[in-house]
Amino acid sequence: MAEASRRPITLFTYGFRPFFLMAGIYAVFAIAAWLAWLLLHAGNVAVTRPTIAEAPHLWHGHEMLFGYAVAVLSGFLLTAVPNWTGTAPFAGPPLAMLAAAWLAGRIALWFSAFLPAWLVAAIDLAYLPLLMLVVARALLQRPAARNLIFIALMALLLFANVAVHAEWLGLTEDTAAWGLKLAIVVLALMITIIGGRVVPAFTRNALVHRGDDERLPRRMPRLNQLCIASSLAVVIAVLTDWPAGLGAVALAAGLINGVRLALWRPTAGLSEPIIWSLHLGYLGLVAGYLALAAADLGGWPSETAALHVIAIAGIGGMTLAIMTRAALGHTGRALRVAPQVAAAYVLVAVAALVRGFGTALLPSHYFAVITVAALCWMAAFGLFTFCYAPILAGPAVAAGDAT
Repeated sequence: MAEASRRPITLFTYGFRPFFLMAGIYAVFAIAAWLAWLLLHAGNVAVTRPTIAEAPHLWHGHEMLFGYAVAVLSGFLLTAVPNWTGTAPFAGPPLAMLAAAWLAGRIALWFSAFLPAWLVAAIDLAYLPLLMLVVARALLQRPAARNLIFIALMALLLFANVAVHAEWLGLTEDTAAWGLKLAIVVLALMITIIGGRVVPAFTRNALVHRGDDERLPRRMPRLNQLCIASSLAVVIAVLTDWPAGLGAVALAAGLINGVRLALWRPTAGLSEPIIWSLHLGYLGLVAGYLALAAADLGGWPSETAALHVIAIAGIGGMTLAIMTRAALGHTGRALRVAPQVAAAYVLVAVAALVRGFGTALLPSHYFAVITVAALCWMAAFGLFTFCYAPILAGPAVAAGDAT
């Protein structure tokens, strides 16, 4: 009985479990709240006692990046790093406390109208340093430059969040939107790095498993370096506020990453949603970079629309694909997704197309376009949460049951 009482709760036995579950729930909640505000605004309904002190559109952007996306990043790193370093998984009460720290940031932002701005900033900004400490301690057990880069990228994310809160604290002017833009391109760089590792590897595994090993995905080291360098150049252009060069480096990032994707045999896994979802997410990243280049060099679509393509199709699409696969693999289940999950992959892509280009094509129907995009996103992550909550909170299955 004593041994059973010391056994950690299943939800906190591995990093992906609580963070992927919270990410799925929060992806629905945050967009539902944003959509509700938009519809009230469209109906000229005044909210007399809002719970948030910040401009709603900035709260929306902040919570999708530092709420949803950082939750997925946390689950991924807390799961992948033990595999990279051969260290024990971060689990039990420490994991529960880390998850609580993430949740505290979301609660503080939601009730920021009733709290001092400095307290909201302190609570929210505390999370990424905690995550960095946990990840760095494990990575330093077996240092490798290709993995330590994530510490530097999380530091950049923290800097972007500081820029947002600095404006909300009245310390700076016009740094909140810039901080959100920086966070998007930093997360896109992470997708470039992570995608380069998992997409061709998982595609190769699937093709070999079914005996289609005559033409496997090609991985070219020099091309991989160019892809990461071009995505890093986009980050540098935003970080240094170099508007004259942003379009050019975004165009290079889109084209180079597009070539990389083409070499991964993106059509080979069309019969397996768990494979084509990864390619679809990476395609979203490519499309986002090209849209950002078009916005800067050609003036269409708007930069805001292009950033939404990166955020929804690239970051949202890839994180959903990785969450669905990782949760199955790390709980001993067969790598097959339900039809509802395959539909969720498509819904995220539709949400990106509608939000990214619908407002430019149908400017007089702005609220209708945003509503459609929001409903597609909410449906996608509602399906994910419904299908994966039992997997994330429940026990792993025996190897023999994963059929």
